[in-house]
Amino acid sequence: MAEDSDLEKTEPATPKRLEKAREEGNVPRSREFVTCAMLLAAGMGIAMMSSQFGDALKHNISGSLHFERALAYDSNLLFLKIADGIYSLLIAFAPLAGLLFVMAIAAPIIIGGWNFSNQAFVPKFNRLNPMSGLGNMVSKNALAELLKASGKALLVGTVSYFVVMHDVDSILSLALLPLNTSIGEVEDMLLKSFFFIVSALILIAAIDVPFQLKTYADKLKMTKEEVKQEAKESEGNPQIKARIRQQQREIARRRMMSEIPKADVVITNPTHYAVAIQYKELGMRAPTVIAKGADAVALKIREIAAEHSIMTLESPKLARALYAHTELGDEIPSALYSAVAEVLAYVFQMRVFNKHGGRHPEKPQNLEVPDDLDPHSKLSKVVA
Repeated sequence: MAEDSDLEKTEPATPKRLEKAREEGNVPRSREFVTCAMLLAAGMGIAMMSSQFGDALKHNISGSLHFERALAYDSNLLFLKIADGIYSLLIAFAPLAGLLFVMAIAAPIIIGGWNFSNQAFVPKFNRLNPMSGLGNMVSKNALAELLKASGKALLVGTVSYFVVMHDVDSILSLALLPLNTSIGEVEDMLLKSFFFIVSALILIAAIDVPFQLKTYADKLKMTKEEVKQEAKESEGNPQIKARIRQQQREIARRRMMSEIPKADVVITNPTHYAVAIQYKELGMRAPTVIAKGADAVALKIREIAAEHSIMTLESPKLARALYAHTELGDEIPSALYSAVAEVLAYVFQMRVFNKHGGRHPEKPQNLEVPDDLDPHSKLSKVVA
């Protein structure tokens, strides 16, 4: 039973599965919603621009019925007149065409969002398989489409019947009205009938949109085993991840070692810890830790410092405090400003002494380091 449950698609699609589906061009769409939106846009466009369309058609028709004598002797003039009529109609209907174009793009985006996939253009020859086609014809989706089409036809037909029956007397009396009046009446009835019928399609779209979203979600559902396998692939092999972390540490260590020649001083424990500090009057608010390490790394820091004639100063308490409370690139804690300032003053004085001679600077002793910053002091308090 447990194996059967693992094979059932009961789990919702993971973000990775959804992203893969989008890359393949598989997004939820509702044709009924798009159709309804397009018809509504067309109806509103025609209603708002009906006078413009009427004037264009009236001008075109009256112009085509007016025949000039010169057209009979010059075919070029005839073609120019026809082209001018077509151009005037295109200009008149261009806003409606633009509105429909925008709606044709915007309506699908409302449901499934914008998506462009190159894989959608790749031919899939399995769709030419007649057996697959027969299977699709008797599938649950085909049955749903059949019911939807039948319901749409029934609903639209019912609404159309009641609309026509409501206006049947007005339709029969059109023949008795003047031409201009009857044209206006026909226009009003057509627009009213159109909007009533499209309003019926809104109900179909309201049912189809949730149905399509649910069908899409069910289609992308995963088994528990697929979810576990995807999680393993996302997390990766533990050994490979450990190897990557080790390589990252090695790269960071090499980068840190390359910064040591820029240090002004290396403060040591003397053997367990080593912290390299740099200070520039321009561009730095406070001295900065550019390298630090313990045991073997500390030994390597001292070796590189010796190779580049970087001064090393033993101050166990200060070294432990800096190692414990700073990271690479951090400024030193404000509580250690005084102690580090004494160290840097000594370093700069030694540079002057080595270059010009004079009185030998005194090495700083008993640097002031707060006990709460020294890990060993905290340990001694806990033990006590």
